[in-house]
Amino acid sequence: MGSQSLVCLDVGEKRIGVAVADVSVRIAVAFDTIVVDGDELSKIAEIVIREGAKTIIVGYPRNQQGETTAQTSYVERFAEGLKEIAEEIVFQDESLTSVMAENRLIAMKKPYVKADIDAQAAAIILEDYMETH
Repeated sequence: MGSQSLVCLDVGEKRIGVAVADVSVRIAVAFDTIVVDGDELSKIAEIVIREGAKTIIVGYPRNQQGETTAQTSYVERFAEGLKEIAEEIVFQDESLTSVMAENRLIAMKKPYVKADIDAQAAAIILEDYMETH
């Protein structure tokens, strides 16, 4: 098996944005949005297996002062459950990614829904991760 894939999650309480990237080409693709309905971990596991990913990148929320929030705690608890799915879980700062994602979608001049923002935000988080690693 040549290249390695990464799966990135923008974890929210209602939806989880998913992006994937092939490390060799270093292009993050907004992939999907998973509805949080109790079955989300098995859906994430299916994607991880299909992509052959060893690492899951998880967007790490902070407020504008860089402090952790209630959302940070939620994401940390959620990430605990991912340890069964992937060899490595890595947190990547996600400050302002939703704003950037929405701006990107506006620039595409196509209609979009909130779920598209989540998937696009995951792609931006993944791009940031690849730029720093």
